[in-house]
Amino acid sequence: MIISQNTLKWVMRFYPPLFFQRIWVQKFDNDFRSCTVKLSKSFLNKNYNGSIFGGTIYAATDPFYALLFDQLMQRRGYKVRVWLKSASIQYLKPGRFNLYFTITVTNEMIAEAELALKTVGKFVKAYPMEIKNKQGELCATVMNEVYIRNLHQGEEPRVAY
Repeated sequence: MIISQNTLKWVMRFYPPLFFQRIWVQKFDNDFRSCTVKLSKSFLNKNYNGSIFGGTIYAATDPFYALLFDQLMQRRGYKVRVWLKSASIQYLKPGRFNLYFTITVTNEMIAEAELALKTVGKFVKAYPMEIKNKQGELCATVMNEVYIRNLHQGEEPRVAY
C-alpha cells in the first residue's frame, strides 16, 4: 500500500512493538529516501545496568530498510513483498542516554534493486546502520539484510495509483 510520509510516521510511532519500547520515528525524508529514528531511554526499556536494553536497540532497526524499499519500489510501479531477511548487531558502548540513527537509500541502491527485480525477480542485500548517542558516539552497528521479491516478474512495471 502506498502511504504518505506523514501517515507512515504516525503509524510507526504508535505501532505497539515500537511505542512500548520508546522507539520514535522522527521523520521520513526525501520521498522515502531516508528515515531518522530516536530511541528514548525510559523505565520501559532500561536493563539491569541502567542502559537501553539491547533488544530495544535491535528491534528499532528492524523495519526501516524494508519500509523505505517497499514505498520506493511501489512508487516505481513494482508490486513487491519486502522484509528483513536477517540482521546482526554489535554493541560497542552502553546506551546510557537516548540513541539515534538515520538510514538513507541512495540512487545506486535503488538502481541495483530495480535491476535485480527486472532480471532475477528478487533482490537480497545487507546494509549497515550506525546507532549513536546525542554526542555522536557510536554505540552499536547493525547489518540488515533486505529481501525484495517482485510479485509480477516479467510484467512491465506501472504505477499503482
